[in-house]
Order: sequence, then C-alpha cells, then structure tokens
Amino acid sequence: MIHRQPFGQTGHDSSAIIFGAFAVNRCDQATADRLLMRLMDHGVNHIDTAASYGDSELRVGPWMNHHRDEFFLATKTGRRVYTKAKEEIESSLVRLQTDCLDLIQLHNLVDEEQWDQAMAPGGALEAACDARKEGKVRYIGVTGHGLTVARMHLRSLEAFAFDSVLLPWNYVLWCNAEYRSDFNQLNAVCRERGVAVQTIKGVTRGPWGETPQSRNTWYQPFENQADINRAVHWVLGQDGLFLNSAGDLDLLPRLLAAGSTFRRAPHHDEMEELMASAQMSPLFVE
Repeated sequence: MIHRQPFGQTGHDSSAIIFGAFAVNRCDQATADRLLMRLMDHGVNHIDTAASYGDSELRVGPWMNHHRDEFFLATKTGRRVYTKAKEEIESSLVRLQTDCLDLIQLHNLVDEEQWDQAMAPGGALEAACDARKEGKVRYIGVTGHGLTVARMHLRSLEAFAFDSVLLPWNYVLWCNAEYRSDFNQLNAVCRERGVAVQTIKGVTRGPWGETPQSRNTWYQPFENQADINRAVHWVLGQDGLFLNSAGDLDLLPRLLAAGSTFRRAPHHDEMEELMASAQMSPLFVE
C-alpha cells in the first residue's frame, strides 16, 4: 500500500502518489473503471485532473457516483479572466459529476503577463474564490512548468494564501543549482505555511528528441521497474512531497508498484549511477 500523509492544512491525508488523470484522457470508460479498482487496491485516494485534459474529467466523473467520499478530487482551470474561469469551473463540476471540488488549481501560471491577468480583479483567482464562497470548491492551488516555476510560485504565495502548489522535480532538476535553490526556497515557505507540494515529471528520462514518441507523455520516461523505483523513491524520500503519476496507462502499474515498495530514498551515488546508465538529460533548458 502507498503511504498517506497530510495534504497541507486541508485536513486530508492523501496518498503520497497522486493519480494524474491525464492517463485516462483517451481511453474508454471500461478501461478507466478497471483502473479505479487498481488505484484503490494500492491505497491511492487523490485524483488530479484538468479541464484541458481531453476526456479525462468525463472518464473520472462516473467514478464519483459511487466513490466520491473516497477521493480527494482536484482539477484545474487554464483560463485567466473571471468569466471564462467561472464557466470552466462550472463545466468541470458537471463533467466530474460532483457538486463540490476539493481543489481547483490555476493551471500553469508561469507567464508574467498571464499571472498579472489571473491575479488581478476580474481574473481567474477571483472566480476560484467566489466558487469557494459558494461551496463549489474547498481549496485553491496553483501549478506550473519550466525552470522559473518555483520563483513564480513564491510570487503567487506572497499574493494569495494558496493551499497547494505543483511543479516539476526530479534528480536532473536537483542537479541544476539555480532550480534546486528556487525549489528548496519554495519548499521551505510551503512547510512553514502548511502548503501542500505536489511534484510532477518524477520519472522523466529526458526529451524525446529524435526518438519516436511511444508513450502518452511529452517526455521520454523510464521504462524498467528498477529505474522507476529509484526515481520514485528519490522523490518520496523527501519529507512531505507528493508525486503525481505519469500520464501513461501502461506505466501506471509500475509507478504504483514503486510507491508501494518505498522504504528509503536512494543514496546520491545510486542516483548518479542511474543518471549515467539511463543517459538522463534536462527536460527544461530555459
């Protein structure tokens, strides 16, 4: 079973591995339903999706008829102005077949111009706050990608008391001294304020480059169980961090197995060996 830990100050103990529901954005309902049972068998009790993830919300929605109380349900809006964000939140409620979301997240809020728009009066944050006042949302988070995301999340936390953040984190990013410093600063602030820290891209080997894309991920992931174990255990070995699972159905059982067998974080030399043997390379370069 995958261990659980407090998700910030929400009062919910979430599984250390969160189900990244991008994985069901293209599958049929029967496949999605079988997946739900696998998640529950491993103790996963937190689902993360987004309005922009194809049919993901539509695949997750039918589960909520019978299992709503068993999952912390999170989605995202990528809209930046009030009216569009409000419409997207309302649509997500319908698609997910629930009258209340546990967490709505402002999706990929990294670009400074978009940040200004979303955080200003009449922006997406105001729509999320109104949804919370109306009882349609319980908590509000922010997500992002790229090398500037940790700094932007710090800016977001200074402007508003977000309940969670989400950003990339893996050993290659740790090797980037500037990103590591930004991440550690963000993580320290989050620990002090009780903000949940979700990480993504934990099993990234590198960009696809010239290799044909064979997975439902925009990066080339690790494939064999031993490598996935090291990558997953490295993230889970850092106190309080959550890891959102990769968006590929075939990889999910290996991620769940890695989460279920976690005992300790790999030593530095083990990760150096993995980086060399797997020829890991940075996914983000600017």
